[in-house]
Amino acid sequence: MRLTGSSTELTTAATDVLLSLAAAAAIFFLQSLEPAAAWKINLWSCSFAFIALAAGLGAVYHGLVLLEKPRNLLWQILTLNLGMAISLFAVGIVYDVSGPESARQALPALLAAAVIVFAASRLFPGLFLVFVIYEAVVLSAALVAYAWLASTGTLKGAAWMSAGVTLSLLAAGIQTAKRLHVHMVWDFDHNGIFHLVQAVGLLLISLGLSRA
Repeated sequence: MRLTGSSTELTTAATDVLLSLAAAAAIFFLQSLEPAAAWKINLWSCSFAFIALAAGLGAVYHGLVLLEKPRNLLWQILTLNLGMAISLFAVGIVYDVSGPESARQALPALLAAAVIVFAASRLFPGLFLVFVIYEAVVLSAALVAYAWLASTGTLKGAAWMSAGVTLSLLAAGIQTAKRLHVHMVWDFDHNGIFHLVQAVGLLLISLGLSRA
């Protein structure tokens, strides 16, 4: 195996590593909190763990020259992890809006949704748009939910959650701008910038969770 010769793919791989480290740091931070809401902490930790794993795989996918079959398999595992992360994120929203019992009831259905989204992307090769749409729907619901919780004072930390979700939505939008290219010491394309914005969003979300 050797490093890719593309400068933008190398920065994308490097920012994938940064995103993975940010997600791992968020998990460590959440697990250091008092275990009064252990189920919620573990739920969000699992979501961040899937993100950390997906980003780590993304670093390999973008940074190394791979044979076609291993590369395709790597992409499939990566996208499944992303779907699981989004679904667990959705369960976290249900927890904060409706309580732990509703979250437990929603968990199987939302995990099944992740598998269905993944299967749809396999039936239509290259249809990563399915994940973008699924992510956009969940993040939009999260923004509405946490903005409402913040405005009513129902949940401490909801304002930080809203800020993190807003950045995550911005990051998702950036990822769809395939022609985006920025030179800031190194060359960044839409994926590299997406990773940087998403990393900050994750840290804001974890800060909001610590306040809640």
